[in-house]
Amino acid sequence: MKKIFSKTTGLTDIPFHYCPGCTHGIIHRLIGEAMEELEIIDKTIGVAPVGCAGFSLDFFSCDFVGAAHGRAQAVATGIKRALPDRLVFTYQGDGDIAAIGTAHAIHVAARGEKITSIMVNNAVFGMTGGQMAPTTLAGQVTTTSPYGRDAMLVGAPIDLPKTIATLNGAVYVAAVSVDSPKNIMQAKKAIKRAFQVQQMGLGFAFVSVLSTCPTNWGLSPVDSLKWLQDNMLPVYEMGELKVPEEVKAL
Repeated sequence: MKKIFSKTTGLTDIPFHYCPGCTHGIIHRLIGEAMEELEIIDKTIGVAPVGCAGFSLDFFSCDFVGAAHGRAQAVATGIKRALPDRLVFTYQGDGDIAAIGTAHAIHVAARGEKITSIMVNNAVFGMTGGQMAPTTLAGQVTTTSPYGRDAMLVGAPIDLPKTIATLNGAVYVAAVSVDSPKNIMQAKKAIKRAFQVQQMGLGFAFVSVLSTCPTNWGLSPVDSLKWLQDNMLPVYEMGELKVPEEVKAL
């Protein structure tokens, strides 16, 4: 019998233990496939902070380092400077990189550190109880905004890719989603390109991925996907916001 599909070697055999319907698993697979196709698994070092993103240490076949909350990019910078021949990426939630880690995100991009960062945006702090995050939508109910986020009081949600794209050191910036097969394919392309930018030594690469959080949203997996499509996609601009000429030709 002809074998037409195999699990990517970029992932370990440890079963995912995320909540049912969470799309972290899809994003993991896309990263694993990108590493496998680029033949960089044994050359790659991942960095993850605490929270749901912290579980990723168990699931990737490459080397992995744990970091304090919000500090993954600082750790990744040190690793890349000490081992410039390695491919280094961070895997962070929006509550991590867009809140406690905001300063690192801005200055890593400004300096053009030659690392790749992937932000999983589910519009809440996931593991810690579903609190309001910088990415929480206006009017969205969370455990710390029970009446909905009041934009007049706490500000509008931060569209971090747009901010990062304004900095010269950020050479590749993309905003994608994993809510549908079509968007999943676009997300894989963006993640792969982000690694290729690092292979070329061009500068900082950043990919934001819209994701679901059925548990903290209080929705079923199917309804969570629809909520993302109806509420998050209209707010967060999708697509490649910044692409170097060298990558356009790939």
